[in-house]
Amino acid sequence: MLDKFKDLSRGLGHELASRASATVNKAAHVTTSKTPNKSASDHHIVALDIGTEFVKALIGKIADDGTTVEIIGAGRVHQELSDMQAGAIADIARVVANCDEALNEAEQQAGVSARQAIIGIAGELVKGTTTTVRVARKESSKSIDFNEMERIIKLVQERAEAKAREQLAVELGGKDVEVRLVNSALVNIEIDGYPVTNPIGFQGKEVVVQLYTAFAPMIHIGALEKTAQELDLDLLAVAAEPFAVARSVIGDNPNTNLSAILMDVGGGTTDIAVVNDGGVQGTEMFGIGGRAYTRSIERELNVNFDQAEELKVGLSSERVPRAKVPAVETALSKTVDVWMSGVELALGEFEKLDHLPYHMFLCGGGSSLEMLMTALEESDWYRQLPFTRKPVVHRIRPEQVVGITDLTGKVNDHTFITAMGLLRVGVDTLNFSDHNSGSIREKIDRMLQV
Repeated sequence: MLDKFKDLSRGLGHELASRASATVNKAAHVTTSKTPNKSASDHHIVALDIGTEFVKALIGKIADDGTTVEIIGAGRVHQELSDMQAGAIADIARVVANCDEALNEAEQQAGVSARQAIIGIAGELVKGTTTTVRVARKESSKSIDFNEMERIIKLVQERAEAKAREQLAVELGGKDVEVRLVNSALVNIEIDGYPVTNPIGFQGKEVVVQLYTAFAPMIHIGALEKTAQELDLDLLAVAAEPFAVARSVIGDNPNTNLSAILMDVGGGTTDIAVVNDGGVQGTEMFGIGGRAYTRSIERELNVNFDQAEELKVGLSSERVPRAKVPAVETALSKTVDVWMSGVELALGEFEKLDHLPYHMFLCGGGSSLEMLMTALEESDWYRQLPFTRKPVVHRIRPEQVVGITDLTGKVNDHTFITAMGLLRVGVDTLNFSDHNSGSIREKIDRMLQV
């Protein structure tokens, strides 16, 4: 898919460039002038969404039930052009400084300094897919136990890693790249064709396991771990950002039957997750985001980057002089066309699904561009894909995020959804770290921990 897309996107000039949370898939304004308490409470967690355009830091207070979160601090800092490249860190020192500023802003508001952190990872080289493995059992009359399931899931993860390494080698011209698992989530289990939610105790000849896994190159993960170290953060997990977005809308209800396409349009990349009946079927990413649109205005109108960004943002708010509107729209339309081709190619990768969900939910700063939303809503781009009906397109609202409430008044639009999803993954990670209790299903969840 990437090779085809590179041909389409040539000339745009878009920038190229851990442990995992594992889960089973299926407000009043508050301010404070208190000095942050540097001995962080165990009931607080920080999410760092290190985006191409902005760093966003959210401090969440975990409720006594261990599953719901109140956002009590929020910070956002703009990144310079050279700090990030297509969703990956390009200048660690600068990114650390930006993260520190965003964290300080959030801490001042929250009155606490959370040290337990979850950080998102994105970019074209993050590979997320659902792998299916069929295992023929030698003793079909023997009941499946926990140890057998552990061996099966390990086998699935090994095959998924080999596939991810193979994909990256192709895309990088044969170069062997070290990768690491960042997210793993159980999608489906069948025994002799019969779907089960808990395989323990069943008998059968064949076990079929579907497992979502996301792998990232060690060079990118290492940069994030170094960033956390410089910020004196205890890194709970590095999470693939489209997976985090999916977690934000799935929540912790194991019986959810949500089916949707989730798209995070950031500054450097577009990250897509397909959720089917509450399970993440896979994720795809390609290197066109908000900056590509700004670059097109910069190039076509012969203005500098900051002026081009002002024209792009001003178009939606009607701040662009009327005489310039046609030229700005013409420049943007070229990039919209290529971006739409990228969406088609990415969704075309989900060949194992009989049909694609027709509900589409967008988030990220790039989705603020009305031309992009209009193209999805009004064009016939979807006709060559297995949709059963025309897609219905919406932006994700913060109040739609399951189990997370904002008390700051700052987390008020679709640009914060990824950071909210990271909080969700962080809570999952903390919940599944308790090995002394829980159901068999929860033990399978913990099995997926890296």
